Amino acid sequence: MKKLFIILCCCITLSGRSADQPNIMVFLVDDMGVMDTSVPFLTDKNGVPKKYPLNDFYRTPGMERLAEQGIRFNQFYAMSVCSPTRISIMTGQNAARHRATNWINPREDNAGTYGAKEWNWEGLTKGDVTLPGILRENGYRTIHVGKGHFGPFDHEGADPINLGFDYNIAGGAFGAPGSYYGEKNYGGLLTSRRKQHTPPHLEEYYGTDTFLTEALTIETKELISKTVEDDKPFFLYFSHYAVHAPFESDPRFAEHYADSGKSKNAEAFATLIEGMDKSLDDMLDHFEALDIAENTLIFFLGDNGSDAPLGNQHDIACAAPLRGKKGAHYEGGMRVPFIAAWGKRNPENKWQKSLPIPSGKIQGRIASVTDLFPTILEFTDSGVSEGHPVDGYSLLKLLTGTEDSQHPQQFLMHYPHGRHRSNYFTTWRDGDWKVVFHALPDEPTTGNFIQFTGGNYELFNLKNDPFEQTNLADREPEKLVDMMKGLIASLEEKNAVYPVGKDGTVLKPVLP
Repeated sequence: MKKLFIILCCCITLSGRSADQPNIMVFLVDDMGVMDTSVPFLTDKNGVPKKYPLNDFYRTPGMERLAEQGIRFNQFYAMSVCSPTRISIMTGQNAARHRATNWINPREDNAGTYGAKEWNWEGLTKGDVTLPGILRENGYRTIHVGKGHFGPFDHEGADPINLGFDYNIAGGAFGAPGSYYGEKNYGGLLTSRRKQHTPPHLEEYYGTDTFLTEALTIETKELISKTVEDDKPFFLYFSHYAVHAPFESDPRFAEHYADSGKSKNAEAFATLIEGMDKSLDDMLDHFEALDIAENTLIFFLGDNGSDAPLGNQHDIACAAPLRGKKGAHYEGGMRVPFIAAWGKRNPENKWQKSLPIPSGKIQGRIASVTDLFPTILEFTDSGVSEGHPVDGYSLLKLLTGTEDSQHPQQFLMHYPHGRHRSNYFTTWRDGDWKVVFHALPDEPTTGNFIQFTGGNYELFNLKNDPFEQTNLADREPEKLVDMMKGLIASLEEKNAVYPVGKDGTVLKPVLP
C-alpha cells in the first residue's frame, strides 16, 4: 500500500460537512496497560471478551461507560516507554523515524553507554509539524492538559505552547509529578531534585487536599466551558500524570483496596487508576451538561504497557495473563487500552452519521498510536504537507466496526538503548507473527538494568500463543528469516538509528 504522505479521501462519505467542526478529546493515561481496568480487552478464540483476575481488581466504571458507548481495540500498540508514544501521537510517525526512541530526560541526554548516539533526545521543536498545530490552523482551539514530556528543560519542546497548543495546563519537560498531593504543592515543597517536577499553573490548589488528578479535571472543565461559550471547536489533549509513579494513594478511593492482600504500592496504583477513571466520567458528564457530547469524539488510550508494582519485568504479573510490563518487548509492555466513542450516542447526529461508531463492539485488527494523527486529520478535513511523512493509517473504517483490508497489520517498536529495563531491542509484528531482535552489546551492562541473555532472536505466533510462552526461533527458521527481513526493511525505510558498542560497532539487526 502506498505510504500516506498526504491525507487521502476517506472511504466513508463525510456527509453534512460545514463550517462547524466536531470536538476531539484524546484522553491519554500514563503507564496504563491493557489489563489495568475492569473493562476486558482480551478475548477468547471466538472473539468474546474474557475477564481475568486483574479486571476484577481494578474499578473503572467510566471506562465501562465509554466502552459501552463505543468500540475498543484489543490489539492496539504503543511504544513501550512514554516520550516515543507521545511524539508519535503528535506527528503520526513511528519512533524509529522521529528518533525520540527513549523517554526524554528533562535534564540531560540519557542515551546510555550503548545507546544510539544520534537519537532525538531533544524531542519536538517549534518548527515541527504537529497534530495540534495543524488543527489550530483549521480553526480549532487546541488545549494541552497534564503531562507533556516532549522535550528537556531549556528546550522548545518543554512547553507545549511551542508545539501548536493555544493553552497549556500543567505540562512541562518531566514525565512524572513531584507529588500528587496538594498539601505538598504537587512537589513544590519537596527538598529533593523532584521539586523541579512540579506541574506549572496550579498554584491555586497549593496547600489544599485536592489530588492532582482532580485539580487537572477541574481546570479542564473550566477551560472547555469557556471554549464552548466562545463558540469554538476544540482539540483537547488531556494527558494525565496518573497512573505514573510516585505511587501515592488517592485518599478518595483508598478504602476500596485496603483489604486486597496486595502491597501498599499496588493498592496506591489502583487508587490512581480509579481517580483517572473518575476524571473520564466527569468529563463525559461535563460534555453532556454543555450539550456538546453528541458532537465530541473521544479517543481513550494508554501511552505504554503497565507499570503496576506487581512482579518483575519479564514475568506474568502486572499484565497477567500477558507477559512483561512497561519497557519490555513482550505484549504487556506495548499493548494498551484503546476506546473510541462519541460522548453521547445519537444516530441522527450529522457527525455520527458520517462516523457511525457501534456500541460495545471489539475491533480485532492491529492498530497503533501512529494512526491517531491521520485519523483525526482526515475526519476534520485537515491536510498535512507532502514534506511530512506519516507512518500511521486512518482508522475511520475500523472505527465503524468493519474490516479494512488496506490497513496494515504490522507494528514496529525500536529501542536502541541500554539504560531502561529491556535493553537494545527491536520488535516487529506482522499479522499473527512477532519477532524480537536483541542487539547484544560487546560487554554486559551494569546496575539494575536487565540484559537479555537468551540469544538474539525470539519468535512467537500470537494467534496460537498469545501469552508468548514458546519461542519458535529454532523451530521455524524460514519464518524467522522472513520476519527479520521485514523488521530490517522497516527500520531502513525509516532511516532508524542503532546502538553503538564501546568498540564503535554499530549493533544493527542481522539475519540469522
